[in-house]
Amino acid sequence: MTDDTGKEGQPDPRQEKFQVDTGLLTEDQLDGLVDEYCTRYHGLNDTENPMAEKNRVLAAVRRGDLVVWFDPAENTAGLSPPE
Repeated sequence: MTDDTGKEGQPDPRQEKFQVDTGLLTEDQLDGLVDEYCTRYHGLNDTENPMAEKNRVLAAVRRGDLVVWFDPAENTAGLSPPE
């Protein structure tokens, strides 16, 4: 008889979000993520020109203040602060 109680409720690690090294992305891919971040997070704050933040956001990515996360369950990527 086997004991499967230790396996219940454990998430599949293949479905966990993970951080992506920005060096693996093309400039176009990174640019798209920065654009999406600017329009999603700054555009919702009634900012007149959310794309004016683009250089600051890109600089934050290069410093590591924002990182790229990929969610395989949703097949999406985005920027957010590191955990």
